[in-house]
Amino acid sequence: MGTLCAMPVTETQVLDALRAVQDPDLHRDIVTLGFIKELTIDGGEVSFKVQLTTPACPVKEQLQYECEGVVSAIEGVTAVKVEMTAQIRQREMKQDDLIPGVKHCIAIASGKGGVGKSTCSVNLAIALAQAGARVGLMDADVYGPSIPLMMGAQDEKPYTQGNKIIPIQRYGIHMMSLGFLLEEGQAVLWRGPMVAGTIRQLLADVEWGELDYLLVDLPPGTGDAPMSLAQLAPVAGVVIVTTPHHIAANIAGKSVQLFRRLNAPIMGVIENMAGFACPHCGEVTQIFAGTTGEELSQQLKVPYLGSVPLDPTVSEASDKGVPSIIAQPDRPQSAAFREIAGRLAQQASIMSLTRKDLIKPGDVPTIPKFTPAE
Repeated sequence: MGTLCAMPVTETQVLDALRAVQDPDLHRDIVTLGFIKELTIDGGEVSFKVQLTTPACPVKEQLQYECEGVVSAIEGVTAVKVEMTAQIRQREMKQDDLIPGVKHCIAIASGKGGVGKSTCSVNLAIALAQAGARVGLMDADVYGPSIPLMMGAQDEKPYTQGNKIIPIQRYGIHMMSLGFLLEEGQAVLWRGPMVAGTIRQLLADVEWGELDYLLVDLPPGTGDAPMSLAQLAPVAGVVIVTTPHHIAANIAGKSVQLFRRLNAPIMGVIENMAGFACPHCGEVTQIFAGTTGEELSQQLKVPYLGSVPLDPTVSEASDKGVPSIIAQPDRPQSAAFREIAGRLAQQASIMSLTRKDLIKPGDVPTIPKFTPAE
């Protein structure tokens, strides 16, 4: 008696199997979301690409594992090859768009100074770039620009090409700051309308090019610069940086209310300078006893993006012009920045897809609690 030939594997079988794999943030299967690309079947060998909405997706390995599992279970499949790729979706453009090549403009804000907002901006920008994204960093703190020093570029001077200013580049980041245009020690004595004009120039007169993310480091508080940015730029969302202090949390809440009044979405809260992790024994000590970032996010009903531990090497690295994620890549704070960057990219994707009606109103998920790596 001859052996029966196995039925050929079909594209329909593969796609039906992949419908069991859901994006944990978007709550839709990856076939419906259009993530499956270039599906080919050669006998029992199946290959395809999964095109995510950000290269910094923190669940990339999980999705790949699930895809391999459900397709391998199809009768007749002998081998599965899954390639994980990413393409950040283009936002809708307006006629007077100041930054047409930027897909996501994300503001980093705080209610008060001294919470490490610029430190978070610098390290998150580098973390996104390390994940494969094209990233820009705009220093909108016109009163006290610190990005040039923190990135080791304080002696750099930008040049112009045509009628555009060419950004300074460091660690794969395109940067622009008023600090590059001022003489050392020069003070900025400006009133409101001049601040708004400077914000517009930093957006429109700089050759930002094609960027996946433009992070904007805002000055603390609820003054002219935050309001100008929200009104001038297509802000995808705002990240609020706080510390475990009641005062910091209270003032951060006022920043959230400001941006909500300006119709700028809140992407989430980052808690900086949280528990101190001893570099010798690893024991974590809570230095401050005020409102935590997680508690603040619950009060404000916004996502909690994560916590960065208190580590003296962070400020030390910044003072030397080498961000801590570069200087100390294996320390807990660097792991925290990388994971928070992934969650930030998740939120940008969620908000982008929500606006395109791929998610039902009220269906935007909260982000799970993040515990920094030991």
